[in-house]
Amino acid sequence: MKKILLSLGAALLLAAGAQAQTSYGLKAGVNLGKYSNPSSIAKDYQVMNPSFYVTGFADLPVASQFSIQPGVSLQGKGNKFKFDGDGADGKISTNVMSIEVPVNAVYWIPAGSGNVFLGAGPYIGFNISGKTKGSGNLGGFGGEGEQDIEFGSGDGEMKVIEAGANFMAGYKLSNGFLINAGYGLGLTALNNSGDNYSNRVLSFGVGFQF
Repeated sequence: MKKILLSLGAALLLAAGAQAQTSYGLKAGVNLGKYSNPSSIAKDYQVMNPSFYVTGFADLPVASQFSIQPGVSLQGKGNKFKFDGDGADGKISTNVMSIEVPVNAVYWIPAGSGNVFLGAGPYIGFNISGKTKGSGNLGGFGGEGEQDIEFGSGDGEMKVIEAGANFMAGYKLSNGFLINAGYGLGLTALNNSGDNYSNRVLSFGVGFQF
């Protein structure tokens, strides 16, 4: 999967050419993350876990109203459960920081004094740190606690590398100011055991393209 995504990214960059001047941009905003495939017991208590993202990108025009955007992004992802009833009253959250490398194809639609944009493309992410935290009364155990997430190939560890697809939409003003929303669909399992779960991340933010 890693080789496929990197090969695709390289091919898109080579295809970009120099038909118009390359521009650069920065975006930042809020991530609302969760994991796929919660257990039947836990799914009723799953809520979005808030975090943040910061992304730098290049915009390489390849045709009228069409460009390729490779980038590098710091992404906060994770999952959260809030329990209320059935002998439990508290929350458990998992927070993971990832360095993500996306390559998006973007279509621009002139609208008013700016452009609506729609985009999609693959990403590969490298998980670099994480914690699981719990608080409240959970199954008779009260108080607060946290534990570092271990990354590796063991059954109790989270994978270092994940991959998926990005989808985005927004509006770029004529002065370069961006308003954008996105969705990250993880396509590879985060764990090494049989309970396969992956990232789902909804994002909202602003930015500027120079």
